[in-house]
Amino acid sequence: MTGTVIRNTGSFYTVATDDGCEVQAKIKGNFRLKGIRTTNPVAVGDRVELDGDAGAMPFITAIMPRKNYIIRRASNLSKEAHIIAANVDEAFLVATLYHPVTSTTFIDRFLATAEAYAVPATLVINKVDLCHYDAEREEYLEAVSYLYRSIGYRVMHTSTLTGEGVDALREAMAGKTSLFSGNSGVGKSSLINCLIPGMELRTAEISTTHDTGMHTTTFSEMFALPGGGAIIDTPGVKGFGTIDFDAAEVGHYFPEIFKASSGCRYGDCTHTHEPGCAVREALEESTISQSRYASYLSILADSAPDKYRKPF
Repeated sequence: MTGTVIRNTGSFYTVATDDGCEVQAKIKGNFRLKGIRTTNPVAVGDRVELDGDAGAMPFITAIMPRKNYIIRRASNLSKEAHIIAANVDEAFLVATLYHPVTSTTFIDRFLATAEAYAVPATLVINKVDLCHYDAEREEYLEAVSYLYRSIGYRVMHTSTLTGEGVDALREAMAGKTSLFSGNSGVGKSSLINCLIPGMELRTAEISTTHDTGMHTTTFSEMFALPGGGAIIDTPGVKGFGTIDFDAAEVGHYFPEIFKASSGCRYGDCTHTHEPGCAVREALEESTISQSRYASYLSILADSAPDKYRKPF
């Protein structure tokens, strides 16, 4: 049998087979992808082959070639990675500017990873009702939106409380396999409940002590959208560690830095100290933002060969 993985609980996988069934499957202990050491060798969205004896739980025996995937570092002391989802048409990063605050560093790391793995990305700023009627918050919302739009990203504003932007988001996802990702507490589950009537995914209040979200999604799962397409919902993450970025290529994943770098004096410019660096000139002229450049430097530091403990 062949099919698509639609749920990963860590121990078992649910596969929607091509003949219209859903089956529980597992993998053998030594199943690993060649060249990639990951905590989850099979991800939601993977196309797989199944084999097994009649009446027994089938095994996933092969993964078909992926067109793309999104991956992040599993831990700060490991070379291991976690594949968030595979074979996605677009990644929708859900962020909030208040209650809780999504850092621009997190946004930039996610967007850079999407660029690196050939996944188109959209920034969804949720809970915009918390920004309306407050001039300072509204100004910050517009500034963040302008920053990413000026780089070339689509930025959408949504609120599950007022319904703002939900129809536009539904239209943007129609007919696509879309990844939903973001910090805990940004409202991914609430948005999915709005996009898929009757879904009723569990939601939780934000911690009043730390103003952070609490995990309500505990494993990745794919849900069909009414009218076609699907959403891959993923557990909230606190940080987004990049992995296997070549230091010489990090600038390629920041579109505005890559564009400016064509004017650098040296072809191998790291944009940190070299004379004649067009990127740092653009930074001084404010055509590249300080926050984006700081995110670039943080990923560059991650790419240092001795940054992380080597795997056993």
